Amino acid sequence: MSQSLSPLHAAPTRLRVAGHFGELMQGRLGPDGPLALISLPCPALWVECAGSFPADTLISAERLDALCAALTLPRPIRAPGLNATMPPGGGAGSSTAGLVALARALGFTGTPETLALACARVEGASDPLMFTHAERLLFAPRTGRILRRLPALPRFEVLGGFFGPVQRTDPQDVAFPDIADLVAAWQPGLGLAALASLASQSARRTLALRGPTPDPTEGLAKELGAAGWMIAHTGNARGLIFAPETIPPEAADTLRRAGFADVVQFSGGGDT
Repeated sequence: MSQSLSPLHAAPTRLRVAGHFGELMQGRLGPDGPLALISLPCPALWVECAGSFPADTLISAERLDALCAALTLPRPIRAPGLNATMPPGGGAGSSTAGLVALARALGFTGTPETLALACARVEGASDPLMFTHAERLLFAPRTGRILRRLPALPRFEVLGGFFGPVQRTDPQDVAFPDIADLVAAWQPGLGLAALASLASQSARRTLALRGPTPDPTEGLAKELGAAGWMIAHTGNARGLIFAPETIPPEAADTLRRAGFADVVQFSGGGDT
């Protein structure tokens, strides 16, 4: 039976959900194991939900219907608008952030675990944007489940942007490299050098398997003295990992000259 229509629940004038900037690592846990990732939350990118925004195609009417059904929420007569600051298909979580923003605007107050399962059911995949400190989760994106809790990370800074063609997530796509050894090395007390090395190895393996187009990110990391680099394993976000307060002043312009669009800088890690 279809749900009855209802006005939009009372919600804040602006409801913002931060995105992510690719992943610190992503791949299979063994040759035939599940797909898993460690996300990189990005407060510099977000989806904002408010009634004043124009209608858009970020979340289709069909997906909104599926979200309301999955969470037993009333379907609004008029869906709130969404404004995204990241490009769709860039690997920054616009779809998941949009679903999370809509769910909260429509009155969802349940657990993030419930919301993650619903987002994965609606889209066939989900990023862990509904969780606080998503970088401390080994997450299964195709099922929306936490596989393991991870330790806090050291503080670091990321400078990056979007390079090359966008790539939307295909829920059926599990053609990723084995990263079981990298996950095993992600242990309490992980220092910045080790974190950057593991993220770089994961990015390198994915590009070798999936990205035949030359990618300048590793070379830029060496040129600018970064500790390492990372990517959106599906999408075109690319970033350099630096120790705090060590990003060279010319680094952003260097990335732009290399073809990076929408350059952003943000902090990650830390105990808080």
